[in-house]
Amino acid sequence: MLAHHPYDMNVFYPIQNQQLDYDERFFGPMFPPLGGGPGFPVPPSPPPTGQGQEAGPPTTPPPAFVPAQTQQVEAFAVDPGSIRRCLFRFTYVWLRNRQQFWFYPTFIGRRSISGFRWTGSRWVYFGISLQEIQSFTCV
Repeated sequence: MLAHHPYDMNVFYPIQNQQLDYDERFFGPMFPPLGGGPGFPVPPSPPPTGQGQEAGPPTTPPPAFVPAQTQQVEAFAVDPGSIRRCLFRFTYVWLRNRQQFWFYPTFIGRRSISGFRWTGSRWVYFGISLQEIQSFTCV
């Protein structure tokens, strides 16, 4: 009988004559079983989005006024952290191409933002690069 080094990965085990890439006796299974299992708890469900509300459009129109645009330091892009406080709030946005509109953000990523844009009569789903935003204010 041939002796193998305990860390030899080219050992055949009697489990259905399969060659394992690593020794499960030392490291455990490579992937946790679906739905958890012993030693693999089921991950918790993500918290509900929108601070207790669904991530849908607002149920009311935005305010009837246009806020005064504040002068902000010119930057390459809006920082995601600076606009995060506007999540799920009416936010007025001025773009670099001179467009301006009411917006209701529901998601902020590293380089983009999405939510609902007011068309003048209804909310439509909308997303845009943070580089396109010149300034914003939320109420």
